[in-house]
Amino acid sequence: MREILDLLIDDFHERALPELLPRERTMSWQVGKANVVIGMRRSGKTWFCYQKMKDLIAKGLDKERILYFNFEDERLLPFSTADFQLILETYYRKYPAFKEKRCYLFLDEVQRIEGWDKYVRRLLDAEDLHICITGSSSKLLSTEIATSLRGRSLTTEIFPFSFREYAEYRDVQLGEAPKYGSKLRAVLQNHLGEYLRIGGFPEVQRYDDELRRQVLMNYVDVVILRDVVERHRVSNVGALRALIKHVMSAPATRFSVNKFYNTLRSQGLTCTKNDLYDFMDYLTDAFLIYKIPIYARSERVRRVNPQKAYAVDTGLLEAMSSSMTEDRGAILENLVYMHLRSQGASPDYYVTKEGAEVDFAVMDVKKRRRLIQVCWDINDVETRRRELSALSMAMKELDVKRGTIVTWLDEGEEGEGIEIVPAWKWLLQPEFN
Repeated sequence: MREILDLLIDDFHERALPELLPRERTMSWQVGKANVVIGMRRSGKTWFCYQKMKDLIAKGLDKERILYFNFEDERLLPFSTADFQLILETYYRKYPAFKEKRCYLFLDEVQRIEGWDKYVRRLLDAEDLHICITGSSSKLLSTEIATSLRGRSLTTEIFPFSFREYAEYRDVQLGEAPKYGSKLRAVLQNHLGEYLRIGGFPEVQRYDDELRRQVLMNYVDVVILRDVVERHRVSNVGALRALIKHVMSAPATRFSVNKFYNTLRSQGLTCTKNDLYDFMDYLTDAFLIYKIPIYARSERVRRVNPQKAYAVDTGLLEAMSSSMTEDRGAILENLVYMHLRSQGASPDYYVTKEGAEVDFAVMDVKKRRRLIQVCWDINDVETRRRELSALSMAMKELDVKRGTIVTWLDEGEEGEGIEIVPAWKWLLQPEFN
């Protein structure tokens, strides 16, 4: 293992860092704390780390003071807990003078190795190192760091490209405070249509439709096999795939384990309800699916009502279900949810006393509650009446002064604090206005 570590250190220092699109996420280095970068596979965690490395080098840090290891590199396997000790031994043998200088250690997908958390904690206590960990498991936020890194970590979650990042990737010049003339509006509306279809995973942006779908489907397969089947020792892969297909074909809807359990039985698939609850947790842990509860002050009400489920990326929806192209409102709602989530919000959905649903109840950065409804086309008289009525009723019940309806094209004011905003503009506004 010493020879492999020695080779990987040399390879990294010789290899030029790739050209990349700077991401909107921020990350600060704090003494005594590890940075934890999490997100679904292929969403850009490693390239975000490269971005941080470039920032350090641009400030004058020698590249040799940066260490990077990817624990999905087959050359590091099998890697045991005892091998962690060899990392710094090998490095300081090559660069003994750096033992007196602060260095930076990046450990990519390290959650695969048992005992990684204790190793990182020991380094934080004993070495003058800044440490960055990446992983495709949300448990890096909770149980896996609870014993050793509690209070010793700072978390950054990486998502597929936001619409702003997508537009920048496509060389759309937005500037700090863009003025939306007719030409820029048309360009942004066209790009949003493509973004809704292609999604935001960086790797697939330049692929043709067939290759993009194949690659995105492969992403899902890797999540199933590595992050669910292998990690949690799941044997009922048929039921797991049926669950993923169901959620992907009907995003932005309330998911009931009981109903889906009965659906599986009618199809001849055997699975327990407890397994289905576990599967949903595993898929959430792997960042493939996100769940939101009903808004209620009572914890019991939140627990007994079904949650709504969303996919991490609309490109996955298009790749996995051709029927989704017909339900444009659900895709748009999925996109709005992921934008809220990427901005650090934790939305709930709200049901009025009369049973009307509002898609999102969310706190903005100023701790003001906002209500957001998503509707593809609000020109139909009955649709407009229904959406406005639900939003107005919810605003009164929750004493909220401002509500927003995000649409595909429509824009305007409805009085009583309700604004109608086209999605391309809403996605580019700060603080999910």
